[in-house]
Amino acid sequence: MTPPTSVHGLSGAGTLFYKEVWRFWKVSFQTVAAPVLTAVLYLLIFGHVLEAHVRVWDRIGYTAFLIPGLAMMSVLQNAFANSSSSLIQSKITGNIVFLLVTPLSHWAWFLAYVGASVVRGLVVGCGVWLATLPFMAEGASIWPAQPLWVLIFAALGAALLGALGLIAGLWAEKFDQLAAFQNFIVVPMTFLSGVFYSIHSLPERWQAVSHFNPFFYLIDGVRYGFFGLSDIDPLRSLAVALTSLFAVSAIAIGLLASGYKLRQ
Repeated sequence: MTPPTSVHGLSGAGTLFYKEVWRFWKVSFQTVAAPVLTAVLYLLIFGHVLEAHVRVWDRIGYTAFLIPGLAMMSVLQNAFANSSSSLIQSKITGNIVFLLVTPLSHWAWFLAYVGASVVRGLVVGCGVWLATLPFMAEGASIWPAQPLWVLIFAALGAALLGALGLIAGLWAEKFDQLAAFQNFIVVPMTFLSGVFYSIHSLPERWQAVSHFNPFFYLIDGVRYGFFGLSDIDPLRSLAVALTSLFAVSAIAIGLLASGYKLRQ
């Protein structure tokens, strides 16, 4: 894959982006409604069982505490699934050749795939938030305290996982490998990022380990946007999120530019 570097190499990015968005939207019952239902089930089970027994922050009930974490977890997992599943399907079915013969640059590929992942992640995240609003405690605010922070961290998280999905889709040669990447890397990192708990409830050793998980900073940043409260400084979370996005994006763009496992 030797894509051109001129602006013409980006001219088809919008078309590829539209195709990727339309791909997941055609099966929105599976790609949007199903993850929303899963998040609501998590909320019903954990919220019902632990609401009266767990207190994380003053004035914030456990159910309310869960909602931003579940929404962000859905954003991350679905953004990853969008780019990775699209790429592996194209490789296995062989229709990737129709993209390889176009004058699209590696930047166009990256922007289209990651852009579509961001759209899917944000759509699912908004769906989870709206579906869980009826479970908020009476009198609690349903509107985020810092909406801009919520949008920034949600978009950064979706872009980060969209880029990571590109790497996984390029690396994997069959669905089993992609499933292993998701089940042994993405899912554990999201579940251990503080979705269901505050890291201050952990022993000090595990608190230190949590700080090496970039997903933790994304979850904590979104919670700050919702409540104005967080486990760490939101500016630190923002710095880690931007650094992680830059590093993963650089790897993904480098692999696309080299045509890694795309010409087989």
